[in-house]
Amino acid sequence: MVPRTLIRDLAAHIGQQVSVCGWVNSLRLQRKLQFVIVRDHTGLVQVTHKRPEGGSALEEVIEHGMPPESAVKVTGTVVANEVVKLGGLELMLTSIEVVAKAETPLPIDKESGIEHRMDWRFLDLRPPEHRVIFEVQTTLEQALREFAYAQGCLEVHTPKLMGTASESGAEVFAVRYFDRAAYLAQSPQFYKQMAIAGGIDKVFEIGPVFRAEPSFTSRHATEFTGIDVEIAWIEGVEEVMRFEERMLAHALAAVRQRHGAQIAELFGTEVVVPDVPFPRYTMAEAIKLLQDRGWDPAGTKIDLDPEGERGFSTIVKEMHGHEFAFVTEFPVSIRPFYHLRPVVKPEVTESFDLLWKGIEITTGAQREHRYDVLVQQAQEKGMNLDPLRFYLDCFRFGTPPHGGLGAGLNRILMVLLGLDSIRESTFLFRGPHRLAP
Repeated sequence: MVPRTLIRDLAAHIGQQVSVCGWVNSLRLQRKLQFVIVRDHTGLVQVTHKRPEGGSALEEVIEHGMPPESAVKVTGTVVANEVVKLGGLELMLTSIEVVAKAETPLPIDKESGIEHRMDWRFLDLRPPEHRVIFEVQTTLEQALREFAYAQGCLEVHTPKLMGTASESGAEVFAVRYFDRAAYLAQSPQFYKQMAIAGGIDKVFEIGPVFRAEPSFTSRHATEFTGIDVEIAWIEGVEEVMRFEERMLAHALAAVRQRHGAQIAELFGTEVVVPDVPFPRYTMAEAIKLLQDRGWDPAGTKIDLDPEGERGFSTIVKEMHGHEFAFVTEFPVSIRPFYHLRPVVKPEVTESFDLLWKGIEITTGAQREHRYDVLVQQAQEKGMNLDPLRFYLDCFRFGTPPHGGLGAGLNRILMVLLGLDSIRESTFLFRGPHRLAP
């Protein structure tokens, strides 16, 4: 029995007989020769078969028994052939086993729309440019964790079933929990802060997040993978921003080193490792820059809409040559009750969003750690304190100043690769109208 060889390793076996396991990518049938392009997760190889006089069972299998996307095991001799465009190698066929024949016609093709492709996601993942997305995701997650661990973070896994909504009463999924209601976590926010109150200086988590938003945009999902960090004993929100910019620079450097050439080839996108620090602008400064260019001439907006985010990022790119920008000092009215409000400027919060190429990828802030002030801010927002009791109790017994951030892994991956939709950067997308496959 000839052991399996990955396609990427064939160059080390020239002149030897090997077996390759994969899928039929395409067939090219000529009068004297049959060519089968076989694909595994590492690449493509041309398999060549000379038609014998009088025909053969092997010829018949290739001709009629293994349409594209059939799973096959092919055995043959590796031959160097500079004419072959696929790496200058071909496999001269000895035998072929059709492990599982694909039905025809295939339900999707290159012209299929994204929603139809999502119906057949397992087939949609087979092309190299789609599979590479998740190779990059793996590297990205690994590098994010490496940085967090090196900074002394402990990784925790917070509950995704909660007795009360983690941020507000809206945008939550209620589920039946025995004889009462529970909610899918919108964020590990409260639990991260509990860890800080428990004496853990730095907390890190990558895990699922649920948002009951009826949004149908290219960057929203009802379930996504969140990246969350919380840091204790900070002097200000600036420490949180410094943590994130260094973490992203580290992660993008790892992606560039491992996948940069492949990303450029398949997606036409250059992975740029950003310089730190990133540019920083207050919300008021950002709006002023946009107004000077004609955005929101009435001056009624206190936040950036998607058009504003894109426009502001364009300005930052022109002024600083930078793809990233922090927007800080969000007004109290549009931030949660637990964001710290500076004494010298109580109308704003010590918070930020991070924009990358015109898309918001992160929200962060310094938290209010004083129990009496936290209660007062919750009351000012008109919140019922009873469901918050377990959370508020964390601040009654000496919780240090702290802050953190929450980012969306799938959105970061979408921007990194220049994808059109978060559906493509999510293994199995969930949206208002999609619960399958």
